[in-house]
Amino acid sequence: MEFAKLDSFVIEKMSQTRIPGISLAVVKNEEMMYSRSYGFKDVDRGLPPTSKTVYGIGSVTKSFTALAILKLLEEERLSIEDEVSKYVHLKLEAAGKPIRIHHLLTHTSGIPALAYAEAFIRSSLGLDHTWLPLSTAEDVIAFMSDYGPWVHSEPGVRYFYLNEGYVLLGYVISRVSGMRYEDYVREKILKPLGMSRTYFEESEVSRDPDVAVPYIVDREGRHLKSRFPYGITADGGILSNCEDMSKYIAMLVNRGSAGGIEVVSGKSVELAERKYVKIPAGLFEDDSYGYGLVVTDNFLGRRLIRHSGSVLVYTAFMGYLPSDKLGVIVLANASGYPLSFIGMYALALALGYDPESRLHFIKQDRVIEKLVGSYETYRGTYKVSIKRAGDILIMEYKDKYRDFQIPLMPVEIGDEYAKFYTISYGSRVEAEFIIDRDRVTMLYERYKFIKRP
Repeated sequence: MEFAKLDSFVIEKMSQTRIPGISLAVVKNEEMMYSRSYGFKDVDRGLPPTSKTVYGIGSVTKSFTALAILKLLEEERLSIEDEVSKYVHLKLEAAGKPIRIHHLLTHTSGIPALAYAEAFIRSSLGLDHTWLPLSTAEDVIAFMSDYGPWVHSEPGVRYFYLNEGYVLLGYVISRVSGMRYEDYVREKILKPLGMSRTYFEESEVSRDPDVAVPYIVDREGRHLKSRFPYGITADGGILSNCEDMSKYIAMLVNRGSAGGIEVVSGKSVELAERKYVKIPAGLFEDDSYGYGLVVTDNFLGRRLIRHSGSVLVYTAFMGYLPSDKLGVIVLANASGYPLSFIGMYALALALGYDPESRLHFIKQDRVIEKLVGSYETYRGTYKVSIKRAGDILIMEYKDKYRDFQIPLMPVEIGDEYAKFYTISYGSRVEAEFIIDRDRVTMLYERYKFIKRP
C-alpha cells in the first residue's frame, strides 16, 4: 500500500475544505494494517489526534442498531416481519398496509424523511432559530404522530432514508430486550468486541481524556468550537475511535466473529449485507440498502459494504470488502470533503490499484477542480469566473452594480472534455470545456473563453 500517496491526498483535501482533524485506519483480517491521524483534534491547543481519539460516527450507528435487531432475531425474541405497532404505541402504516421491522431497517416504510434529526442537530448546535426538544425515543414518536399526510407509497416499494425509523428500531430493541437500547448494544456488541471506549452518553465522553473537539467550519473557513448533539441515539448517537471501530470491522469481515468470540452469526451478517432496495442516485449504479448498510457489487470488481455518518460537527465513513477481509474507518471533527471518498481511496490503494485512474468519482473530482478559475474572451473583453459548489459549477459575472450567477449542471465529465448546462429564458444552454493539459477553453453561447493561468 502506498501510504505516502494516501497521506498526501488526505492532507490536500483537508486543506481545501478546512477539516481540522482526521483519523483513519485500514483493517486486514483482525489487524490494523495501517493507521494514521492528521491535523488537529484541538486547533486552539495545537493537539494532534491519534488512532485512539474519539469522534462521533453519526449514521454508521445504524449498522449497530441493525445488528442488535438481528441479535434479537437470533434469540427468537422478535421477527423481522413483525408489525412495528406491536411494540410502539403508534399505528404505523402506509397506504393502509402495516409498516414492519424489515421496512424500517431498509428505509422502505413509504414515509419520506420527516427531518427530525436535521432540525434537532441544527437547533442543538444553535445553527438556526428552530427549537426541537426531542431527548428520548418517546419524544420522537410523539413528533411523528401526524406523519399520515407525509406517506408517499406503500411499504416495501421505495427507498426514503428515514432517521425516525431507526429511532423506532432502538425503541423496539428496548421494549423486546427489557434493557435500554444503549445497554443492549453495549452488552451484546461493544463488550464482546472489547470496544471499551465507544460511547453513547455525555457522562462517558466527558471522562475520556482523548476526544476530538467538534467544529463548525463557517463561511469564512474559521473553526468554531461546537458540541455533540446528545439526544440522538439509535440513528446516529455513537461516539468511537479508530481502534475500537477496527475491532467492529474485523468482526464484520470475519462473518460475525472476532478474537474467537461470536458476536452475531454469519447468517445475520449476510442478512444485513443483502440488497433489499435500490438507492436512487447512488454513487454506484447498483447501490442498494441492506440492514443499516449500503451495498454495491461494482467496487473494483468486488462487493463493497459501507455507511457514512454526519452530525455536522463530526463525520465518519466505514467500508469493507468481505472477499478480501479488508476494511477502513475514517473519522473527522467537522464536515468537509466526503470521508467516503477518502475511505475508498484507501481501499483501492490497499488492493494495489491507483485510485486516481480507477475510481470514477476521484477522476471526476480532479476534472472539476481543473475547470475552476478566471476566464476571459478575446483580449479580455468579457471576463467571468467559474466557481465550484459541490459537483456543480457556478459561472459568475460582476460589474460595478450587479452580480450575475449562472448554475452549470454536469452532463458529461471526461479527462479532455466536459459538458455542463443551464436554463436561460426557458432554453437549455450548454457550456463546453476542452481540456488540453493546463489549458482550458470554455464555449458558452456565442463566446469562447480561455482560462487564465
